[in-house]
Amino acid sequence: MFLGLDLGTSGVKAMLIDADQTVVASANASLDVSRLHPGWSEQDPSHWISATKEAVGSLKTSHGKALSAVKGIGLSGHMHGATLIGTDDQVLRPCILWNDTRSYAEAAKLDADPRFRALTGNIVFPGFTAPKLAWVKNNEPEIFAKVAKVLLPKDYLRLWLTGEHISEMSDSAGTSWFDTGKRSWSSELLAATDLSEEQMPSLVEGTQAGGTLRSELVSEWGLAQGVVVAGGAGDNAASACGMGTVSEGQAFVSLGTSGVLFAANGSYLPKPESAVHAFCHALPNTWHQMGVILSATDALNWHSHVTGKTPGELSAELGDALQAPTGVTFLPYLSGERTPHNDAKIRGAFIGLGHETSRAALTQAVMEGVTFAIRDSLEALKSAGTSIQRVTAIGGGSRSRYWLASIATALGMPVDIPADGDFGAAFGAARLGLIAATGADPLAVCTAPQTAETVEPVSTLSQGYEEAYGRYRALYPAIKSTMN
Repeated sequence: MFLGLDLGTSGVKAMLIDADQTVVASANASLDVSRLHPGWSEQDPSHWISATKEAVGSLKTSHGKALSAVKGIGLSGHMHGATLIGTDDQVLRPCILWNDTRSYAEAAKLDADPRFRALTGNIVFPGFTAPKLAWVKNNEPEIFAKVAKVLLPKDYLRLWLTGEHISEMSDSAGTSWFDTGKRSWSSELLAATDLSEEQMPSLVEGTQAGGTLRSELVSEWGLAQGVVVAGGAGDNAASACGMGTVSEGQAFVSLGTSGVLFAANGSYLPKPESAVHAFCHALPNTWHQMGVILSATDALNWHSHVTGKTPGELSAELGDALQAPTGVTFLPYLSGERTPHNDAKIRGAFIGLGHETSRAALTQAVMEGVTFAIRDSLEALKSAGTSIQRVTAIGGGSRSRYWLASIATALGMPVDIPADGDFGAAFGAARLGLIAATGADPLAVCTAPQTAETVEPVSTLSQGYEEAYGRYRALYPAIKSTMN
């Protein structure tokens, strides 16, 4: 058996698979986010450990025999988080999460240094790790002075699991300290934020061993000695391993809390000015590009909270058939935006409201706004040299056929729905655990699932969608001047 652990913003998922990659069982434990000030987003790392104990404990209760046969563990986690560790491996402050934008001024200052884009292949986004450390240095200097190690969230879990300070390429590429082409830390970029390589974890590939499980946990969970913990991956690269999106030309769209358009690359293709992320993949000698929007299902959840209707109820009001855009436009910039604008201060808007505007029209506009933000990412990936012919849909929002039809029509390409099963980050992490423990061929393990259904573009609405996308594109510069 092989165990995948996925540390998400809202919870930890533990998944057991067997040697044939059949999912045997999974369990979840919830997490909360602390938002002390506007733009802040933090979590207490001790809660990650508690949630992992709860999720694995549930598996032990329900599938103890299967759990006892685990030979490899893979890790996945939300990226960019700054987990600051002292000399005694104690956490110095709550982890500053990926969607925390407080360090926008520090990010802009680092991004103005041409070395960062040249070496990392990316804009220095406020959500990335390096500007967060610059913010801590500027605002909490007593804490900065105590930093012995900076760990990404999943790698703090690894420290608890193995006692080792280790990371891997896909997650580390999202820190703004990484030479993404060379797949190594950049001492030059670290020095620019008054840090050193000694304060970074050592590096392995995601498919390689990244420690072994501590004896205390071996005993607690009823395992045999020598359980390998794989390098693992950042959450999107792990999802790509779960989806089999590991070779040139393969792509997926993720409708989760945030939205992602992810394309695997056989070579390193940076174009930072497009605000496309160019990161290492979890497999050796493989890279990927991502367009990222900060609010996908989060936008519908916000609309749900305001209207008092569940997301499912709101979606049901639209019916199954895709409708032409109404003229109401929604900008989903509820916590700023990454691709293509790199703007932490921009905020969302409804445009085109009238007395006749119904709740259903607002719901339709929210979905279309997220759809058009994903179209923005497609245009950015095209400009960076990536060609995509079709995408596979994952994430909670992909349960809405209406939303998928909207995406297919706006992108002008088929959207595949995988056969029943969970092929997300926890499954991808379990696959990496299998590879690290057995030495299996990564490409033979990370295969794509069967397609259950394909959602085609609605050709009769293509022109209407193109016009609506044009309106959407015109609005960002129009409202930007009111928010700065």
